[in-house]
Amino acid sequence: MRFSPRTAWLRTVGKQLGHPSGPLGAVVARVLNRGNRGPIAAAIAELELTGTETVADVGFGGGIGLDLLLAGLGGGLVHGVDPSTAMIERARKAHASALTAGRLTLHEGTMEQLPFGDGALDGWITLNTVYFAPDLAAAAHGLRRVLTPTGRGVVGIADPDWMGRQAFTQHGFRLRPVDDIIAALEVAGLEVERRTFDDPRATEPFNLLVCRVASRTG
Repeated sequence: MRFSPRTAWLRTVGKQLGHPSGPLGAVVARVLNRGNRGPIAAAIAELELTGTETVADVGFGGGIGLDLLLAGLGGGLVHGVDPSTAMIERARKAHASALTAGRLTLHEGTMEQLPFGDGALDGWITLNTVYFAPDLAAAAHGLRRVLTPTGRGVVGIADPDWMGRQAFTQHGFRLRPVDDIIAALEVAGLEVERRTFDDPRATEPFNLLVCRVASRTG
């Protein structure tokens, strides 16, 4: 097989988007912050926070979600969860004062194995992360497990067809139909309402799957 510089670059980009690291990871973090600010802000708005909740950004990447959650919570607690050691260290430096004040706690982890007790969170957001979850069912159950009965969570995903037309998604991304993701969340015990955000970077709206713990009857 002939070496292709373009393929090698796209493979590197795909890997960095899923798990930023090294000098290039710092660049990716800045790009993620610029590009994801709008969808993340829309997701946080769907949580309808009052200011005293315990919430998490699962897969916080560049950290803009941590900034926005901290700004929206006067007396609450923000958790950041990410599998990338580099992003954890970057967040420690960028949010040193919030860490010292006890307003922010950082964890290295994944959706499948969230470092929280059952019902520990009043809310969570996780955007552009399910592409990298090898076990969607386990990820959905993990998100359901940590949510309080009255809490809300938001899963954010770009349109799969639009994503499939991006060359870098051929490397390390698992693109699933939105209906399949909703079904996994519902099987895990969540009620899901599908909403959208008009992302200027894409030709199709960004999907916000607003989740609540399903009521049990019978």
